[in-house]
Amino acid sequence: MIAFLLTAGLLPAADVELGSRPLELAAKLEDGPLKQTLQACADGPFHKSEFVIGHRGAPLRYPEHTRESYLAAAKQGAGTVECDVTFTKDLELVCRHSQCDLATTTNILTTPLAAKCSQGFSPYDAATGKAASARCCTSDLTLAEFQSLCGRMDSSNAKASTVEEFLADAPVCSGKLMTHAESIALFQELDVHMTPEIKNPQAPMPFHGFSQQDLIRKILAEYRAAGVGPEDVRVQSFQLDDIYWLLEHEPAFGGRAVYLDGVRTADDLPASMARFPELAARGVKTLAPPLWALLTVDASGQRVASDYAKAAKAAGFDLIAWTLERSGDLSDGGGFYFQSTASVTHDESDYLEALDALAQQVGVLAVFSDWPATATFYANCMGLK
Repeated sequence: MIAFLLTAGLLPAADVELGSRPLELAAKLEDGPLKQTLQACADGPFHKSEFVIGHRGAPLRYPEHTRESYLAAAKQGAGTVECDVTFTKDLELVCRHSQCDLATTTNILTTPLAAKCSQGFSPYDAATGKAASARCCTSDLTLAEFQSLCGRMDSSNAKASTVEEFLADAPVCSGKLMTHAESIALFQELDVHMTPEIKNPQAPMPFHGFSQQDLIRKILAEYRAAGVGPEDVRVQSFQLDDIYWLLEHEPAFGGRAVYLDGVRTADDLPASMARFPELAARGVKTLAPPLWALLTVDASGQRVASDYAKAAKAAGFDLIAWTLERSGDLSDGGGFYFQSTASVTHDESDYLEALDALAQQVGVLAVFSDWPATATFYANCMGLK
C-alpha cells in the first residue's frame, strides 16, 4: 500500500517514513553504545538528511532511476537524489545507470522495440558456456521510444533459452522511466538536492557530432532552464577530464563537482593517492571512492580510517562514500564493497557498523545508499545534518 501511495503522490513528500528495516538491522548489532544509541531513537521523529544520497533512488526494492524509486528515496529522507545522465538517439537526456542496460532494466525485449537493440537476444549456449545476453541502448532509441518503455528490477537469467526465461526473475514492468528534465522537476517538487552523474557513453563519441562536452553543456542547460542553481547540484563523473572541464568552463558547478574514484582493489590505491596533489592543484574539492577504500581494520578488530582516507583528508578533500546496501552476501564478507573489512563483516548489521565508521572515523560528507532509510535513521540518531 505504501508503494501505491508513493506512486500516486498521495503521501506528502515532507513526511519521512523509514519502515522497519533500519530497526531490524539495529537489533542485529552486538550489544554496545552504537546499538543503544540507535535503539533509543527508534520512535523518531525523523527528518530529511543531507548526509544521505539516494543512489539511483532506492533500488534495493524499486526499479532504479524510475519515478517510484525516486519517490521512495525522498520518502526515506534522502537529502540528495541521483540521476545518471545519458542520451537517446535524438540526443535527449535520460536517467539510466548505463547507456546500454535497457535489456535487463526495462521491458524492451518484450516489445517491438527489441528489433532496434544493438544486439538482439542471444540464448545461453550450453556447448560454450556463453551466457544469454542482449544489448539495448538508449542511443538505439528516440526519446519517444524510450518513454514508451517501463522500468523493472535489474536482473536476468544467464542460462535462459528464451526472452521469457531471461526476464523471469522480476516483473517485466513496474516503474516509470524518467528523462533528466523530468527528474529535475520531480526533485524540485520533493525539495531535494540533485547529483547527476555524467556517464561515459558506450556509443562511439562524438555521436552524430554530439561530444562529451556537449553532453555536459546540455546537462547544465537543463538545470538552468528549470531555475536550479549550482548550490543545489553536485555534478559527478568517473572521468577526470569531465571534472577538469567543469572547473575551467563552469566553475560555479565545477567547484561542487565530485570526482568518482573508481578504485577496484587495494593494488589501485597507491596510484590513486599519488594523484591527490594534482587533483588539489587543479581545484578538485570532493572525492567519492567506494566505501571499502575509506576503511580498514586495526589490530583490535575495529573499523578505522584507511590510509587513503587519511591522505585525502590531509590534502583537504571532502569525501563521499558509495554505496551502502549494494553488496554481496555479508555473511560471506560482503564482496566488493567490504573487501577491506571482510574479516569483521558477518551480517547485515555491518551496514550500520560501516556507516558509523565512515561518519565517526573518516568524517565523510555524505553516503550513497540503495535504501536511504538506513542512512537517514543513523544520521538522525547521531545528530548529523
